[in-house]
Amino acid sequence: MVSTDTGVDVGKDGFPAAGESRAPDGLAGLEAGLDALDSVQAVRTPLRESLLRKVLPPVTAVALVLVVWQLLVWAEVAPDYKLASPSEVWGELRDAWLRGTLLDHIWTSVSRGLLGFLLALAIGTPLGLLVARIGFVRAAIGPVLSGLQSLPSVAWVPPAVIWLGLDDSMMYAVILLGAVPSIANGLVAGIDQIPPLFLRAGRTLGATGLRAARHVVMPAALPGYLAGLKQGWAFSWRSLMAAEIIATSPDLGVGLGQLLENGRTNSSMSQVFLAIFLILLVGIAVDPLIFSPLERRVLRGRGLLVTR
Repeated sequence: MVSTDTGVDVGKDGFPAAGESRAPDGLAGLEAGLDALDSVQAVRTPLRESLLRKVLPPVTAVALVLVVWQLLVWAEVAPDYKLASPSEVWGELRDAWLRGTLLDHIWTSVSRGLLGFLLALAIGTPLGLLVARIGFVRAAIGPVLSGLQSLPSVAWVPPAVIWLGLDDSMMYAVILLGAVPSIANGLVAGIDQIPPLFLRAGRTLGATGLRAARHVVMPAALPGYLAGLKQGWAFSWRSLMAAEIIATSPDLGVGLGQLLENGRTNSSMSQVFLAIFLILLVGIAVDPLIFSPLERRVLRGRGLLVTR
């Protein structure tokens, strides 16, 4: 006879005795564990705790920078015309606000940057799909995209000015040449990390061609694609600032890059620091306003984000 000690009393008929569970303890524990996993729900973080975790650290860092900056001014480590004080930069900011030019400077650059990034997105996404899915295209264009991504964006400004002149089309050309390779390479990297089983399952279910790209490839490559989008925005913003600093014309308006160049021309360090602060502020604000919500949504949809 074979002994099967499962911790359950078995009657003469071979079935569990009355009042005993039919499932062995091991299976019961496994079912309980699976039920516990299924019952995990997202818990909303209290507002106060969220503010303490997300707002307090950057505010503290900014305060420390301002304190160190002011200490350097008091210590006179550099002449006044080389190192403006925080109060002078604040005065420059207030004057620009009272003149009504502050928002114009910001909007001129932000509108160009966002439109250029959307154009780069429309071009870089299908290009990345072609490079990732067609071997001949990857062999022909893949190294070129990697080379373009490593090329400084400022190198495109002189030829863009010669080809297109001093207008907005030159700005958008520089943005595209800087951002499209990053977006395409990010999508290629995301597609390369898709498990082959997903693609085979999609083909089995009839997802081929554009339907496979829409329902299988793009959703599976989304994390890498988002990383490429973030890098593409960074390249768009940097390319735009390089173009605005180098190419100057009354028809182009005064963006943040031009504001920085005007400060250098006028030997106004307070204006230079103000332009740097505004450029940095826009670059930082885009991530929590656009990319972080998208990233949280993707992680939550995949069960990788428990708290929100």
